[in-house]
Amino acid sequence: MDFFTITHKDKTTFARTGILQTAHGSIDTPVFMPVGTKATVKSLDRTDLENLDARIILANTYHLHLRPGENLIADFKGLHNFMNWSRPILTDSGGFQVFSLGQGDGKQGKLVDIDDDGVTFTSHIDGSKHRFTPESALEIQHKLGADIIMAFDECTPDNADKKYIREAMARTHAWAERSLSAHQKNLSYYGYKQFLFGIIQGAADKSLRRESARIIASMPFDGIAIGGESIGYNMNATKKILDWVNPLIPENKPHYTMGVGFSPLDLFEVVERGVDMFDCVAPTRIARNGTLFVAAAGAKNKFRINITNARYKKDKQAIEPDCACFTCQNHSRSYLHHLFAAEELLAYRLATIHNLHFFLNLMKKIRESIKDNHFTKLKKSWERL
Repeated sequence: MDFFTITHKDKTTFARTGILQTAHGSIDTPVFMPVGTKATVKSLDRTDLENLDARIILANTYHLHLRPGENLIADFKGLHNFMNWSRPILTDSGGFQVFSLGQGDGKQGKLVDIDDDGVTFTSHIDGSKHRFTPESALEIQHKLGADIIMAFDECTPDNADKKYIREAMARTHAWAERSLSAHQKNLSYYGYKQFLFGIIQGAADKSLRRESARIIASMPFDGIAIGGESIGYNMNATKKILDWVNPLIPENKPHYTMGVGFSPLDLFEVVERGVDMFDCVAPTRIARNGTLFVAAAGAKNKFRINITNARYKKDKQAIEPDCACFTCQNHSRSYLHHLFAAEELLAYRLATIHNLHFFLNLMKKIRESIKDNHFTKLKKSWERL
């Protein structure tokens, strides 16, 4: 069976539904992927994620390389066994985290040294020196054993000058070829196939983005990702970039925007432009600060309430009265307010369960709307909230 199959196309947009087939299960797309940076979605266990019906989660190559190390995980025959998670996993290449150690000006920072062969960087944990190359980044991901892995790339800051952006993009393309070559030597480290995605770069420059899209699309990757500082962080730029590159990406391969999911409306914007996969740390991160998603809220904080506000101290209703998540079915806003005020650890778990349910349930509605040819209607109804 093919890795990716398109099952339905929206009649008025580029939105589509599909199925990704991996050794650890199938994934209905479009899909929001919870982030489990260090082999854990913070505060949740496997049962929580299964009850939420999370079909795939992310893990982070950079962080797992530093601690506990890919060789220890290899002793467990991969991440699935190490964290006791039987469903699909995606790992990034570590490129974004490594380049984030720089000064953010498009040049070499004191914690990272970039050359055409790879990147030398200093651990934020203990100051030890490490080096990533396309080959080593692929070797680490092979040992981690994720179902979907990423080519090593250079994530260029948006404020870099065009000369540097072009140089970084050229490195990304050269590293993409080397990533493919390294992957071809070991397609199934643990006996099942791992699927490799290439990454389009080019910052916020239209000509460079389109050039990168053509080059990455010409290579035999299993899927195409759109990366860079703007993606997800700046949605106006994200929409422009997707409009530039979408016509150049093979339709029969899954499209992945890295870092999208700060607002529910962001999901509609990328799905409308043909994106099948996206992830974001925001739903889980803000949950731990007491910020919870709701289908409508005040004008200044659309779709969000802060449960730590005094107004919720005696509020007996659920976060959302019609929400089917474990938290809303069993606990009141008042109780959540108390947990955060008392700094009880349970607050993180209950808030995270709700926020992930909110996003995963919205994705189900989006997939259904595409199949029923009502995607635009659903999008407009959320825009009016």
